[in-house]
Amino acid sequence: MSGTLAVVAVTFSPGQSLEEFLDSLALATELEVEVLLADNGSTDGAPETAALRPGVKVLPLGANVGYGRAANAGVAATSAEWVVVANPDVVWAPGALEELLAATGRWPRAGALGPLIRQPDGQIYPSARSLPSLGRGIGHAVFGWWWPRNPWSTGYRREKEAPTERSAGWLSGSCLLLRRQAFESVGGFDPSFFMYFEDVDLGERLADAGWLNVYVPSAEVTHTGSHATSRHAAAMTSAHHRSAWLYFSRHYPGWRWLPLRLVVRAGLALREQLSLRVGGVSAGARPQRGRRGARGRRGLLARRGRRPSIVASGIGVDSAGSAGSLGSAGSAGSAGSAGSVDRGGTG
Repeated sequence: MSGTLAVVAVTFSPGQSLEEFLDSLALATELEVEVLLADNGSTDGAPETAALRPGVKVLPLGANVGYGRAANAGVAATSAEWVVVANPDVVWAPGALEELLAATGRWPRAGALGPLIRQPDGQIYPSARSLPSLGRGIGHAVFGWWWPRNPWSTGYRREKEAPTERSAGWLSGSCLLLRRQAFESVGGFDPSFFMYFEDVDLGERLADAGWLNVYVPSAEVTHTGSHATSRHAAAMTSAHHRSAWLYFSRHYPGWRWLPLRLVVRAGLALREQLSLRVGGVSAGARPQRGRRGARGRRGLLARRGRRPSIVASGIGVDSAGSAGSLGSAGSAGSAGSAGSVDRGGTG
């Protein structure tokens, strides 16, 4: 695949959401876009059906290899300067991709750019966040699910700020425009994160390498969520906590930090068990910004034949994803993209 722009969607039996993704993508830009479906072993035939469209190809990966590894394979199969990596349960607003591309001219050091993400009920999802410090991460994990306005969650999620174009610590991986040069310079997504936190990790490594993560709220998408989230809820919860532990433990290595790691690991294990039993814990902190345009977006989904559903989200330091990129064993992602949700966020 060649050209200036390519789109990689990570799929895992995405169902009808993939058709909606492609239909809306056609309205998101006037450019000719080559689409590659990095498929984590779909069994519903949706990627093969989508590949009947002009410019859409399937990259079979043979199994559910996780969201980050699948996204890396998809990007490697293209040669475009700019690559969108997205969950297949994203619905693009008209002109949204044009807005993201326009922002690249305003931010010459942008390595990743992300749109404003709405949930199916119209709420703005906090998709452009600060990097999780130890205090913020613990505070968000402990208090976010029952006290969403706590200072740790609000500082981490940056929800009180007006949605203006700015740099961020990391962006939800449910929909990212990536500069190939930047993405390849840091080695792409870390495949150690099978699902969740791969976007947090990527944003941090891009920043460490001198690139910017840029939030572009003039571009909008709706993250609809999908059947894979609810179908594999327990597996996704476990994967989320495993990835949270992996991310944290890498930042506090060695014997000096062993007591802290033991405490945090025990806390994550307890929280995982609570999440499996108490829905409010797994849902994480509720978005605190208004539902501007919610009625119109519900109408859009209804006209497309979709019943709006709430994406399961997550843990203290959550990452993007969506059901549908999810994989059999709790891959990251989106309903239809094994391995990624709330990578678009969680909690």
